[in-house]
Amino acid sequence: MLNTPLWQSILATEQIKAYFKSLTSEITTQRTESVKIYPAEDEVFAAFKYVDLPDINVVILGQDPYHGTGSEGQSQAHGLAFSVKDGIKPPPSLVNIYKELAVDIDGFTTPQHGNLTHWAKQGVLLLNTVLTVKESQAHSHAKLGWESFTDKVISELSLHNKGCVFMLWGSHAQKKGKEIDTNKHYVLTSPHPSPLSAYRGFFGCKHFSKANSWLAAHNKEIIDWQV
Repeated sequence: MLNTPLWQSILATEQIKAYFKSLTSEITTQRTESVKIYPAEDEVFAAFKYVDLPDINVVILGQDPYHGTGSEGQSQAHGLAFSVKDGIKPPPSLVNIYKELAVDIDGFTTPQHGNLTHWAKQGVLLLNTVLTVKESQAHSHAKLGWESFTDKVISELSLHNKGCVFMLWGSHAQKKGKEIDTNKHYVLTSPHPSPLSAYRGFFGCKHFSKANSWLAAHNKEIIDWQV
């Protein structure tokens, strides 16, 4: 259960639909067959527990959760896109996000950890388009139905949030942004921060300072990007 009533309402509405029942049934079956699924069951919806829908300021859209573990076998994924648990080395995409922040945000100091909960508590929705994954199998839960759920989340944000910043990194995220009302929301696009594409335009995109400038211009609290 979430302590954010509007997110809880959206989740409850989707949970009774056929696609969601099929999705959760398949994941439950895999877990009972001892297939390792990330993140842990109680962290799947962690992105929605910090700030409710009307108070979201920034949406950062990822693909699916990290499918690996840290040096001690602890799952990297904990329900927040691009974030990893304390004690786990920041993965390459997050390292590149930190590199961009270091040149974009005055005074930003590159942290030694990768836990982005501080962003989430300020209204940064760290949303993956697919919320679960099998261990060591990227995109293994794509097409199970999560895309329908996250489409609904983006649609509800576009309709009922008064204005926020969407950061769409990579073609996959950009395709999910087709329904965003650009008359009231600020949409930023760039290549994905992964090592395969970061040099094609993610570096130098200045999305973090652009987001804060837009928030300030709309009388909203800017984000403290330091973690």
